[in-house]
Amino acid sequence: MNKLLTLALLLLVIGCKTPEARRPISSKSGSFIDESVARNKELNSKEQTAIEKIMKQHDYNYIASQSGFWYYYNTKIETDTLKTPNFGDIVNYNYNVKALNGNLIYSKSDLKTQTYAMDKEELFTGLREGLKLMKTGETVTFLFPSQKAYGYYGDENKIGTNVPLICEVTVNSITHIQSQ
Repeated sequence: MNKLLTLALLLLVIGCKTPEARRPISSKSGSFIDESVARNKELNSKEQTAIEKIMKQHDYNYIASQSGFWYYYNTKIETDTLKTPNFGDIVNYNYNVKALNGNLIYSKSDLKTQTYAMDKEELFTGLREGLKLMKTGETVTFLFPSQKAYGYYGDENKIGTNVPLICEVTVNSITHIQSQ
């Protein structure tokens, strides 16, 4: 009986062993990623060249942002008492959108006055970062490369794929929300 019990336990242990998982066979050539990187580098280079050409044509004091776009102040408020918006603050603003050649895509009247809860709502990257630099009463013109504007998808209306933009933005008011 002992031998029979030992044999049953041995068969149970051997029979319960799960087979080793098979590894998928795949080869990663990286060609798609390499081609995508090359296309993006070429696109960025072309946009950079076009934006630099515009900056050379105009005698404005352009500032390069840390976020990867350029801007200049049409109206700058020097008062230190006014603050730029922080997370959750409500920004009331107007803006227009132009192509790099200066053609108007959306006017301020097309877009109407906007209200935006800072970093709590959807807004294209460049404009969201640009609003963080502004104070009430300021007007700033931004030059956004396509990856800071609407990128690959565009706005699915008037702005196409990979279109760099010029936006003139005026902040009407900032309602500072106290952190709890």
